[in-house]
Amino acid sequence: MSKSESQFRAGFVSFVGRPNVGKSTLTNALVGEKVAITSSKPQTTRRAIRGIVHAPDGQLIIVDTPGMHRPRTLLGERLNSIVQTTLGDVDVIGLCLPANEKIGPGDRYINEQLDSFPRAKKVAIVTKIDASSRPGVAEQLQAVSELRDWDAIIPISSFDKVQLDILSTELIKLMPVSEPLYPDDAVTDETTEERISELIREAALEGVSDELPHSIAVTIDDMIESTTKDLLEIYANLFVERDSQKGIIIGRGGERLQDVGARARAEIEKLVGRQVFLSLRVKVAKEWQRDAKQLGRLGF
Repeated sequence: MSKSESQFRAGFVSFVGRPNVGKSTLTNALVGEKVAITSSKPQTTRRAIRGIVHAPDGQLIIVDTPGMHRPRTLLGERLNSIVQTTLGDVDVIGLCLPANEKIGPGDRYINEQLDSFPRAKKVAIVTKIDASSRPGVAEQLQAVSELRDWDAIIPISSFDKVQLDILSTELIKLMPVSEPLYPDDAVTDETTEERISELIREAALEGVSDELPHSIAVTIDDMIESTTKDLLEIYANLFVERDSQKGIIIGRGGERLQDVGARARAEIEKLVGRQVFLSLRVKVAKEWQRDAKQLGRLGF
């Protein structure tokens, strides 16, 4: 029986929710590979990253967007417009609400925003059920069901991989009948270079103070395959907005930058499957988040 005869379904889903409700972790867990970087810092995701989930009866394309927020800079406005454009195009929007935190004003604000996207079906995903008791999960499911008339409500744990199969089955059921949209072996439409620069940014975000994450951008100057040994040489730049931030990233005696390099290299080697030489230079691009020309140069 061909895929079309068996009612194969394929389409786009986007997960929304407050910072740190587990959207990127969920994307990676469903895809089975790290396609979206994760961090405890809000606004970690900056692009609409596509992760692809393959099932016998369908294909899910997960668009992991920057979080919905009230913007304070030109970068913030651009991230918001990515969210608006993406959510206007997807087939299903999944609102992620953690099982271990009461529904708050941020969740209600995002739930209200979903009315602006009438085309998409709406699913509630109660995340982090491993971090709550059974009665706590039951109570949260009841509270979530009162927010709106959902197409489905699914409790999951990305960490323990609980009910992820049920989530992907339910999401596929809500997709339109369609041929597969990506080849069977695709896990993302991000280029290797984009994924590498994100892994460097993820390593740089680790342990920095709250105002700094937004100020970090990464560009790749060069990637050179070594002709003599199985080695990939990567030359990258870490951009910040002020000299004081440059000092924070580099750390005393260059210690912090070495740590960032070591962490990033370990993740990049997993991705490319070979040894990596990574050269990182820290540069200052004054107030780049507010400067249209610099935003363009840094890829936003």
